[in-house]
Amino acid sequence: MINSINAINPINAIDAMSTDREYIYKDLTYGIIGCLYEVHKELGSVHKEIVYHKALTIEFGSKSIPFVEEKAIDIKYKGKKIGIYRPDFIIDDKVILEIKAVPAITKPIRSQAYYYVKGTKYKLVILANFGTSKVDIKRLIYT
Repeated sequence: MINSINAINPINAIDAMSTDREYIYKDLTYGIIGCLYEVHKELGSVHKEIVYHKALTIEFGSKSIPFVEEKAIDIKYKGKKIGIYRPDFIIDDKVILEIKAVPAITKPIRSQAYYYVKGTKYKLVILANFGTSKVDIKRLIYT
């Protein structure tokens, strides 16, 4: 199931099925999601995040999807750097991919993603949870 949050305000975000006009980076997103499903199909839902991370590097490579692992992104407060965020993947310098292996993607997990991307150039975050019987994917669009 693919969900979209049009503005990932952690307070009033609403999950809704995405329409084509909301689907930014459509082809890239489909490629990423295909890789997520392929890894989950092969490995199931019993591993730690690092296992899925390593499997995704292989899958992205086999599909020629450009990615960077754990690239440092500055976290700023009032224009001053106060920390660093390292997402699991940045795909084609457009999409942040965060992977989890938890019982569910909760509102706090979505909120954390919002605060990490706030103020960066990235507008799309994909949260993928391998900890369930079917890979749970959330598309979070920051506008």
